[in-house]
Amino acid sequence: LASEKNIPLLFDSAHALGCRSVANNLADFGLAQVLSFHATKFVNSFEGGAILTHSKDLYDRLRLMSNFGFTGYDDVRAWGTNAKMNEMSAAMGLASTEGIEYLIALNKQNYEDYRHHLADVAGIKLLKVGMNGDSTNYQYVVALVDEEVLGMSRDQLMEVLWAENVIARRYFYPGCHRMHPYIRESSDASFRLPVTESLCEKVLILPSGSAVGKAEIEGIAQIVRTASDRACSKRIVEVLPRKKEIGGSA
Repeated sequence: LASEKNIPLLFDSAHALGCRSVANNLADFGLAQVLSFHATKFVNSFEGGAILTHSKDLYDRLRLMSNFGFTGYDDVRAWGTNAKMNEMSAAMGLASTEGIEYLIALNKQNYEDYRHHLADVAGIKLLKVGMNGDSTNYQYVVALVDEEVLGMSRDQLMEVLWAENVIARRYFYPGCHRMHPYIRESSDASFRLPVTESLCEKVLILPSGSAVGKAEIEGIAQIVRTASDRACSKRIVEVLPRKKEIGGSA
């Protein structure tokens, strides 16, 4: 569609380093893809990022923009800023890339452990990853919360987890269509995006990474299971009709 309309297609691939589809590698989607090296990302350099493109023209423009627009000594040919990566960040980034295979294996094990321990919790569904031969870095463990089945909303479950010092997150919330400047342009977007609205109320990201292991995941699953059991029990009690008194006893 973008090609038909002659619209540049750019991908926000902030977390995608280490991922690959069967048909394409990371740089083959759209005109360009933007990676993030923020501290929370799969590979980090404290801050910063990278842009991948096959376009020589875009590459040349980006190089100018990142270095004040200089094409040579005292020769400025374009708008630009100082967006060069500093040496400390570059060193951190290089050190981080050395552990890519280890991090992928660790993240995958965490994902499998979550899937095992949450398999019997009705109302919690882990988003499937690495399907159809695609490879993934397993950076995030994405759970979808079904309020009707679980007995509590995604936000209520998140509050329970936070109370137990488990920092789960409701990415991506509340959705960019609900924030400025987009909401000014399309104030009715919430009504026109029912699927997006539904996902924004269901998605919960569970803790993973090198600070999480089998014991932590088993504990998190137990918290979720206990919270669900108590919520469902309370709901059953609330909907049960009060027994009629017969002969002075209930």
